[in-house]
This record gives sequence, C-alpha cells and structure tokens, in this order.
Amino acid sequence: MQDILIKSAKTVLTMDDTRRELTQTDILIRHGVIAKIEPNLSATGQIIHAGGCVVTPGLVNTHHHLYQTLTRAVPGGQDALLFGWLKTLYPIWARFGPDEMRVSAMIGLAELALSGCSMSSDHLYLYPNGARLDDTIDAARAVGLRFHPTRGAMSIGVSEGGLPPDALVESEAAIVKDCIRVIDAYHDASEGSMLRVGVAPCSPFSVSRELMRDAAVLARDKGVMMHTHLAENTEDIAYSQAHFGCRPGQYAEDLGWTGADVGMPIVSSSTTPKLPCSQAVLPVLPIAPVRTVVLAAASRLYGQCAMLVFALAWGWMDQQAMTLAI
Repeated sequence: MQDILIKSAKTVLTMDDTRRELTQTDILIRHGVIAKIEPNLSATGQIIHAGGCVVTPGLVNTHHHLYQTLTRAVPGGQDALLFGWLKTLYPIWARFGPDEMRVSAMIGLAELALSGCSMSSDHLYLYPNGARLDDTIDAARAVGLRFHPTRGAMSIGVSEGGLPPDALVESEAAIVKDCIRVIDAYHDASEGSMLRVGVAPCSPFSVSRELMRDAAVLARDKGVMMHTHLAENTEDIAYSQAHFGCRPGQYAEDLGWTGADVGMPIVSSSTTPKLPCSQAVLPVLPIAPVRTVVLAAASRLYGQCAMLVFALAWGWMDQQAMTLAI
C-alpha cells in the first residue's frame, strides 16, 4: 500500500483527547494508518494538496444493513411501524441472492465514502438463495473502506412465534457453523486492520434464547465483537414482555449480552455501547423528544423563567411569544 500525503491543510481537526486544531500542516498516511501530523512532510506516493481545506477524521458508521440499500422507497413500508415495515419487505428480500447482496453493499459503501465515512459496520442477518457474508466483504474490498461486517442470523420463523417468514430463517447449527467459518476466514484483529468480523443474532423476535447464549460464548471464545437489535420501539418491547416475561434490557443481561464487547442500536441505561442506526426510516423508529426533555429539565431545575430562556436561545420560541408567556 503506497503512502498518502495530505499537504498544506488549512485546518486539521484532530478530534484527539485535547481537541487540537492544527493549521497549515501535513498528514502522512502509511500502511493505511496516520503516521505523522506536522508541517513540511515529504513522501513518495500519492500527494493530495489540501490548501484551503479543513481535514477531519473519517466518520465511523456503527450500524447499517447494506442490503436494504436496494429497498429504501417501497411504498407499502413507508408509513408502517417496525414490524409492519419488516413484513412488507421480507418477501422482497427473500428474492435476493449473492449479486443483490454485493451490489447493494457496493452502493451503500460508496455513498458512505462520498459522505466522509472511512469505516462501516454491516449487520447482515438473512442469506437467501446462496447469499453469504462473503458477498459484502468482496464489495467492501472493491470500494476500499475499512469494514466490520457481522454474521447475523434469524432462526425463529413465523410458524414458531417469530416475525420473519420461515423461508428466511436458518437452523441454529448451520448459523453457528458459518459464524466460525467467516471468523476463521476473514477476521483480522491486527492494528490497522481493514476487516474484522462480528457475531450478530438479529433480534429477540427472530432468534432463540439458546442462539443468543451460544453466539455470546462463540464470540468471546473467538475474541470478536457482538451485535444485535434491542428495544427498537414499543412493539419490540411488548414482544419481549409477552414472550420472555421481561423487558429487552433484562433479556439481554440474562443471556450475557452486556459489556464493552457488545454493540446494540438501542436506548437503555446499561454500560453496553449504544449504536445509532444510519438508515432507519423515521416512522419505523421513535424520534427522541429532545425539545420536551430539555424544557422539562430546565423548568424543574431552574424554574419557569429559565425554561423560557432555554426556548428562546434554542430557537424554539420568538421574543414576542416569550413576552406573552411571561
């Protein structure tokens, strides 16, 4: 891999612990990692002249379903909640194969690269018609992004009380076997790695408790990250309460799915990392009521007057409305 020298950047936002902002400086990238940041560097290889530019670290996309790139605007799912949205799209995804998985990943990763993303995860949890995780790995290599795909899975179909159609689920023995295969074949734990693999049962409404436990044991034995969905909306929470007698957070904790090696696109109070979803359809997942929470907190802590000042400062109320409120 040739050196890359970013030359004479107007400003470099390091995003390090002290939030340094450097001016008129160079960045040397060697073997895919930043080797030096200082003025007047030289190198053989590619030189990118960045005069007048602001250079920032690449964005990291922590949760994605790249195969869904091809089904973003299906009319029947646009105004549905999570479960209705999934049921609308499952029959379409069931017709996918290796080509669709590779093409959708290439499109999604190229779009991410153009938006400033330099590393992306992917949660691929269905494998119809011969599709494999290998298809998306090939796509990432072609695009050139650092990639952290996860071998997802669904094992409980509608006939056994799950949400997905039976045609899209796999046997749990086959799931575990393929998890081992892709980890052994592709996972690179070295510093600066371009490819790491995780283990990712899809959700409480599509896999068994046994698979969740086995996946956690396997991931920790192999030293790889774990990933799943949890408490995505009220439907998801209600499903866990009805089928498991507890809320999703307790379900995860009981099965060993908490800790620094676990990533979940959820909202909870645990120390497990929470991951924002990069391509969620807004009607599917709830939007945090930021305005309501901030104003309520301001009112409780500092009184009605302070709450009104917050509203004015954040552009949620104009001066005339504030005068009337007072």
